[in-house]
Amino acid sequence: MRVLISADMEGATGTTWPGDVLPGTPGWERMRRLLTGDVNACVAGLFNGGVSEVLVNEAHDTQRNVLLEELDSRARLLTGRHKPLGMMQGVQEADAVVFLGYHTGAGVHGVLAHTYLGAGLTGLRIDGEPADEGRLNALTAAEYGVPVILVTGDDLTCAAASRWAPGARTAAVKECVSRYAAICLPPDRSTTLIREHAEQAMGDHRRHGRPDPVSGPHRFEIDFHATHQAAAVALIPTVEQAGPCTVAFSAPNATRAAQTFKICCAIASGAAEAEYG
Repeated sequence: MRVLISADMEGATGTTWPGDVLPGTPGWERMRRLLTGDVNACVAGLFNGGVSEVLVNEAHDTQRNVLLEELDSRARLLTGRHKPLGMMQGVQEADAVVFLGYHTGAGVHGVLAHTYLGAGLTGLRIDGEPADEGRLNALTAAEYGVPVILVTGDDLTCAAASRWAPGARTAAVKECVSRYAAICLPPDRSTTLIREHAEQAMGDHRRHGRPDPVSGPHRFEIDFHATHQAAAVALIPTVEQAGPCTVAFSAPNATRAAQTFKICCAIASGAAEAEYG
């Protein structure tokens, strides 16, 4: 049995503010070790639960955050950017997926809450429902018939996961106080929590089995901070301007929708000005 770990960083043990997750900063260097500890705890739990292969896909920023030299030797690491399926690369060959270190989306409460862009994107709706990266990635997993079996992050991320991955176990490593403050578990407690839930998630998966693939068309609506960002994004073929700061598009499946969404984010980011956004 093969499991993919999609490893983000904002929801990792101890991370609470931008300097903890921005590559190259002293805080990021420190938190890389805590992120790697969360990953190793998950790997250990999965193997305790009977998995035969684990692939860790780095899913944060430059996607070069996990310390390879400290990674559990039973796992393999997919590191670096420009992967065809981005945060979900590897799901094509997986039997189950873990969302580790995830966070809530733009416009809602949660530690380091955002959706793809740290700032600029203020809201995302998929098929009319408020959405975040977890919901987006869960749709991609469902297209391949791969269940999300475990989600780790803050308490609000775990609560949100009940809506887009109702069969998954959750492990809250911190309690949100504000976007940049949290009550955090020490690493020895959070890694124990993650390891235990990962092992239990494997038991759940064996009992419930793998679901049938679920696909179909999806409609995305994206709200940006400023009108010029929406105008720039609306130049993309298939994307329409649905409001002064809103664009929308439809796609035949989750994979194509995720690809279009990432293009929209790249264009919006390039259109932003340093001081005025």
